[in-house]
Order: sequence, then C-alpha cells, then structure tokens
Amino acid sequence: MPAKSKAQQQAAGAALSAKRGDTPKSKLKGASKEMAESMTEKQLEDFARGSTKGKPEHVD
Repeated sequence: MPAKSKAQQQAAGAALSAKRGDTPKSKLKGASKEMAESMTEKQLEDFARGSTKGKPEHVD
C-alpha cells in the first residue's frame, strides 16, 4: 500500500532508514518513530516507494 501524501512517504523513508541501521533510531520522532516500531521493513518499503508527484503535502 503506497503512501497517500508526501508527509507519509517521508516518514516511512525515515523509519526505513532507521530500521536498516543507516540512521540512529534516537533521531526519529513523531510518525516515523511509530512506523519504525510497528511496521516491518517490507511494509515500510512498500509505503515509501513511488513518486511524490501529484500527492498532497498532508492528508486529513
């Protein structure tokens, strides 16, 4: 399931980076921290994949 907004996609990308060990988990905050704890690496890859073109900044 791809992200529905640019903000979701960026949060998933940050969480994925921490999950892989490229970024310290202590640097995460907000949605990306929750995503890293609750989603698998595969789910994060699917969520972060794709173009941000045409996506809204935020979704309510």
